[in-house]
Amino acid sequence: MALVGLVRVSTDKQNVDRQHDALDPICVKVFEEKVSGKLAVAERPGLSAALEYLRDGDMLCVQEVDRLGRDTLTGLMTLAELFERNIAVKVLTGVGAGEHKEMNLLLELALVLASERRRDIVKKTKDGLEAARARGRVGGRRPVMTEPLIVQAVALRAKGYSLKQIQPHLRITEGKSKGKNPSVGAISQALQAHDAERSAASSSAGVPA
Repeated sequence: MALVGLVRVSTDKQNVDRQHDALDPICVKVFEEKVSGKLAVAERPGLSAALEYLRDGDMLCVQEVDRLGRDTLTGLMTLAELFERNIAVKVLTGVGAGEHKEMNLLLELALVLASERRRDIVKKTKDGLEAARARGRVGGRRPVMTEPLIVQAVALRAKGYSLKQIQPHLRITEGKSKGKNPSVGAISQALQAHDAERSAASSSAGVPA
């Protein structure tokens, strides 16, 4: 029996080293794919290639069961198809760790927990982005509209400049966009946040905005 590994991440930006570190030493070959775990088996190039490579008695090996499917339904469907083809699965870590030749409660539980973990990560990311936007940051990254640029934009607006007229006067001073003009949307958002902050401060002090 030989182990044939599968490494999967959803995007090119995600790191695969941890999975390779676990699979490379024990597998005769490791296939890698960077696609959504919600796709069907036939739409996943790495998984499809691994299935073509597998021989009788070989076993598909993954670090954790959610490498086979990101959500519960997809994972169950993928496993069901593998077992229908008489392909056994070895999971190295997590709740579903072990060798499996058929669907069982442990695998189902592992997929449910993986799906819950995924939802928790998405929720925390969303909450973080919303908190960042509330502080005048866009996408959770360092805002292009720094305080000096906001002050400059406020002064130009006070002179009657429109957003499009303000834009050429502003230059980003740091980051990948250094030297470029901020977008009209970024300027508008920064001014709205500035106005909201000023209004809140005036209200709390009992002074009309």
